[in-house]
Amino acid sequence: MARRIRCAIYTRKSSEEGLDQDFNSLDAQAEACAAYVTSQKAEGWVVVPTRYDDGGLSGGTLERPALQRLLADIEAGLVDQIVVYKIDRLTRSLSDFAKIVDRLDAAGASFVSVTQSFNTATSMGRLTLNMLLSFAQFEREVTAERIRDKIAASKKKGLWMGGTVPFGYQPDGRSLKIDEAEAPIIRHIHDLYHQVGSVRAVAEEAEELGYRTRARPSASGILTGGTPFSRGHVYQILTNPLYAGRIRHRDKVYPGQHPAIIDPAIWDALQERLSAEAARSRGRSNAVETSPLVGKLFDETGDRLTPSHSQKNGKRLRYYISRRLVTDRRQKHPDAWRLPARDLETGIARILRDHLTKPTVPAELVSDLSAAELPGLQEKFRQLANDCDPYGGADLWAPLLRRADLQQGSILLRLDRQVLAERLGIRPDRIDSAARRISASFQMQRRGVEARIILGAAVPQVDPVLAKNIQWAQRWYDAIKAGATFGELSAREKTTTSRIQQMIGLAFLAPDILDQVAAGRQPVAFTSEWVKRRQLPTDWDQQRQIVGGL
Repeated sequence: MARRIRCAIYTRKSSEEGLDQDFNSLDAQAEACAAYVTSQKAEGWVVVPTRYDDGGLSGGTLERPALQRLLADIEAGLVDQIVVYKIDRLTRSLSDFAKIVDRLDAAGASFVSVTQSFNTATSMGRLTLNMLLSFAQFEREVTAERIRDKIAASKKKGLWMGGTVPFGYQPDGRSLKIDEAEAPIIRHIHDLYHQVGSVRAVAEEAEELGYRTRARPSASGILTGGTPFSRGHVYQILTNPLYAGRIRHRDKVYPGQHPAIIDPAIWDALQERLSAEAARSRGRSNAVETSPLVGKLFDETGDRLTPSHSQKNGKRLRYYISRRLVTDRRQKHPDAWRLPARDLETGIARILRDHLTKPTVPAELVSDLSAAELPGLQEKFRQLANDCDPYGGADLWAPLLRRADLQQGSILLRLDRQVLAERLGIRPDRIDSAARRISASFQMQRRGVEARIILGAAVPQVDPVLAKNIQWAQRWYDAIKAGATFGELSAREKTTTSRIQQMIGLAFLAPDILDQVAAGRQPVAFTSEWVKRRQLPTDWDQQRQIVGGL
């Protein structure tokens, strides 16, 4: 009697086009594969009931939900053989194919291509397979080159090649037309920069005027945008040659076929001004790029933190490190700290500013405070808070700090009595010693001795997108258990099959991870986008290890 061989059918389609049809490309592939398995019934071949469909996903990567589930089932001993319509449905990359073959060999499994007959058990069969994969990969790379060349040639002719439609324009075939409602905002933003000469000031003025970015519906129907213009957005508007009637491609700019919102000569003059201002800012930055907290930072062992720096891509990166990393290099010191200087400095400035703006602080900090002097003192406290601008000059706020003690979970700041008294115009002995202490949350995400820091009150914040996707995933899983297919679900939910496949793993999250998400205490990096690009294991312990390490 022939050995029973459990065959799993794997199907894939690169685009989502046509997947909403009752009988689509994935169904056609599955039907052909099922017929082939049936023809081998005498050899003991049987089809496993589970479908492994990756709709709308490229074969150039192994990060496909259905493929990862299939490989996991093979390693778990649930599948003996993969059946595909063509080998390029499984992968188009030789290196990825080698990885798959290694995993199949380790599990004692194999695969079959319905339309390409070869036996991978022989050397000639493997050579044939490698040749087919080489041509598949070659075809993919040539296609990509043709697309890149076409885009470059089209942009050289001044054509707009699609993508996110820039604010101020609307699509007009292979070109753009001016959006008469948004174009005045673009012109006013340029005028504001000519007046104030600061991107940050322009962003603040734009927010005061109520300017908002364009609201855009996503594929899932969720609206994004409609928010105030950030400094980055303002800078992009000021430097985008599109608004001068030009098209940029990589490092080259060509005359465009669309109308300009900003006169090209005015735009060119503005670029020179921006470059000159950037050069002055770099000069100022290099001149004052000191470490304002030197001598004031101490870790939980009492060791002083000392300034250090490194170079990356020609950029100087500053740190505060435990002194023992410098004085005793013979040991590794796993408990020593290496903190990004800029993050630490802006975080401490923010803590000082938030503390000094509290209405109760003047009465707590200054003893024998009379009602007559309170209004004048409150104004001085407001000025002190303004001096603690996280993105302003550290020479204004750093002298206020006498010492900062860091430990796991908290930071203790001590204000300098003498400096505080001078700024407030009062005697030093009127400053309450206990009130000079400011305690705040200090969280670290370690990577070796280096750490990412989060300073200030740790306020839980629920990720509404992640929470909603978990609810959807649980509902989708219930529907699948009830007999619905991915195609039926996507039609019913008005979404794509690939999105359901990407998010369905959220239905199997460990209970404690679900509790973290509900309370807003999950790791910052654990988002829907993170889940979309990875396949979480179903094992809860493995989930906790992965999520906890983010």
